[in-house]
Amino acid sequence: MPVQYSKVYKVLFWLALLASYVLAMIPQEMAPEIGELSDKTLHFIAFAVLTLLLTLAYAISWLKATLYLLFYAFFIEFSQYFTPNRCAEWLDIVADAIGIGLGLTLYAGYKKLEEICENS
Repeated sequence: MPVQYSKVYKVLFWLALLASYVLAMIPQEMAPEIGELSDKTLHFIAFAVLTLLLTLAYAISWLKATLYLLFYAFFIEFSQYFTPNRCAEWLDIVADAIGIGLGLTLYAGYKKLEEICENS
């Protein structure tokens, strides 16, 4: 079995997904501050990491990964609409989509490096 589909990546993906949802749902005043990073930057980073972990954990096409994670992004914003002290922002979904694009790009780079190493 290829390294990228190991159980470790699966566990890391599901832990990251759970942690991202918990952090998205807790009241804003309880949310931890991570330096001077903006909310959109945090969305971008979170979805880049989720995408990379998802593609490393499962044999999934880039289209399915994109659709699943965009659904998740919409689900978070929908949930936040009904959560006290949180608000749904459509620009968060844009930041999430850009993060998904970065995650897919990082995975493609990883696959290219893997191919180069195997052929040398």
